[in-house]
Order: sequence, then C-alpha cells, then structure tokens
Amino acid sequence: MRNPALAADHLRRAQARLRALDVLYDAESWADVVRESQEVVELALKGLLHAVGVDPPRVHDVADVLEAERGRLPPEVANDLEGLTAASRSLRRDRELAFYGAPDIVPSGFYSEADASGARQMARFVVDRAAPSTPGGG
Repeated sequence: MRNPALAADHLRRAQARLRALDVLYDAESWADVVRESQEVVELALKGLLHAVGVDPPRVHDVADVLEAERGRLPPEVANDLEGLTAASRSLRRDRELAFYGAPDIVPSGFYSEADASGARQMARFVVDRAAPSTPGGG
C-alpha cells in the first residue's frame, strides 16, 4: 500500500534527526551518534519503501526488503542499493551495543570519533538518496 504521507513523515523525521547527530557529535557523544545514525537510516529507508508502495516490516534492518524490491525503486536509488543496504546492515549491528553496552563494553569508551564520523556519513548518504524519491522529501 502506498502511503505518501507516512513516507514524507519518515523522511522529515530522519532529516530532523540528522541535525541532532551534529549536536551529539559536537558533544563528543560517539556512541549516541552511532545509535542515532541507525535510527536515521531506518526511518529514511522505511520512508523510501513506503514511497514505492512497500509496507516495510517492523525490523531495524530493511536491507533484504530493499534488495527484494529493487525493481520498484527509482533507478537513481537502485544504482546506490549496495551502499544503502551496507549502511542498514552495518548500523543495525551496533544498534543495541551503542545504546546498552555489554558486560565487558561501556559504550562511551568503546566507540570512537572515527566510528561516529563513519556512522554520521552513512546516515547522510542514506537520507540524501532517499529524499528525492520520497514525496515531500526533496
């Protein structure tokens, strides 16, 4: 089912969170930049899927859905599918660890500026690619 309003809402929220990443980055909160970057990517990709008539599953990584629905994606997005799916998969792996940590990992000490910079770049890339394809997104 195509839902242009939901697609646009997801993208608008992803763009707002992109701006929040800069605040977290400036505060040197590297783990939070990684975690929030994942949410930016998730929202943008789900907005893209809604825009092309795909109801995305309630999961954090939609890379498999994007690959399965490649034919529905605009050509300019399909050309970047490898980068989009790589960002979704990579950031999904860090989602819980960046937020909760683990018995042997404290997120604030585990994630570095390089991790945060890479995550923020992935988030910007995904939003940039999803924006022109989403109604009201660009």
